[in-house]
Amino acid sequence: MSAKQQTRNDPLERWVTFNEAMAQPGIWRGWADPLGHHAEAIAAWIAERGHAEIWFCGAGTSAFIGDTLCAYLNAPPRQPRFRSVPTTDLVSCPGNFVRTDRRILVVSFGRSGNSSETIGALDLLDAHMPGADRLHFTCNAAGALATRQPPGPGEQRTVVMPAGTNDAGFAMTSSYTTMLLSALACFDPHPPLALGETLGRLADAGETVLDAALLVARAGRRPPSRAVFLGCGPLTGSARESALKVLELAHGNIPTAWDSTLGFRHGPKAVVDAETRVHVLMSSDPHTRRYDLDAANEIRAQFGAGCAVTLGPDKANVDLHVPMIGNDAWSSVLYVLAAQIQAIAWSDALRINVDNPFTEGNLSRVVDGVTLYPYPAAH
Repeated sequence: MSAKQQTRNDPLERWVTFNEAMAQPGIWRGWADPLGHHAEAIAAWIAERGHAEIWFCGAGTSAFIGDTLCAYLNAPPRQPRFRSVPTTDLVSCPGNFVRTDRRILVVSFGRSGNSSETIGALDLLDAHMPGADRLHFTCNAAGALATRQPPGPGEQRTVVMPAGTNDAGFAMTSSYTTMLLSALACFDPHPPLALGETLGRLADAGETVLDAALLVARAGRRPPSRAVFLGCGPLTGSARESALKVLELAHGNIPTAWDSTLGFRHGPKAVVDAETRVHVLMSSDPHTRRYDLDAANEIRAQFGAGCAVTLGPDKANVDLHVPMIGNDAWSSVLYVLAAQIQAIAWSDALRINVDNPFTEGNLSRVVDGVTLYPYPAAH
């Protein structure tokens, strides 16, 4: 039974966020052709411009895209240097980043393209780095990232994601996965497969993961007291995004943590008790996977067999099978699909408004209202 068939009359279907999460494989399939044209043109432009550094910028979930990209793209001997520079850092501590002594490409990710930090970052670049090139990935054709033009002399390119990615729900779902895949298409110099085949196989695998995640969600196991997500390399960014999805959609009622599988032992493991669910995102790399498996086994030995949940490509030895398409960077979106469905199911079980967990207004879908202070020209 396919994921689409499974959702018929599913009580989760009443939530826009659930339907947006389930729609992701179809969006990836339909985006393959247009994305191929964008990626070819952008790759040629980047090669022509000869950047010394490429920054991946965004806030919250949009920033985590850069974490996954840098963990993969910085593998030697690749050039230029890739940096994950959250707009929340760029805007608050511009002195740590602003420079004009080299050619830089600033890549911005934003679902709405209108958050306070997005506007602040654009203002900062206009005033202090007008020579930097810009590449914008956004899901909103009417937002600042899609419509605002730079003063020059730096050049700008913009890729607007397909319809359906500008999530109506509070949580970023297809916006995150589609912007990440689009960036990989533009920046990966040696993709594992042709783009159309890659996105097609990812879509098929995504449906498999959604099927499995729905079965887990329907099992009726009560939400944990805490949830932890662990992953290495590109999957560390996936672990971070997975933890945020649970934290957001549970309205903070399920505290979360994330880390690398080795880093978790250096203090953060203190968060675990017998009621905690620790999700280990198993790498497709055999060497890395040894450390992932050791972490899962240690958690089970110390806190009980049901405390650790493994997700990964080794179908016979994991709790939830995540097919490997190419490598961990390209497959990273599949791990996040599972976390999205689990977060939605737990939110619903806690009787929280999945589409807007913060009805009191403490958090909003698009962050605004942040006071932006101009950075003095003397710097």
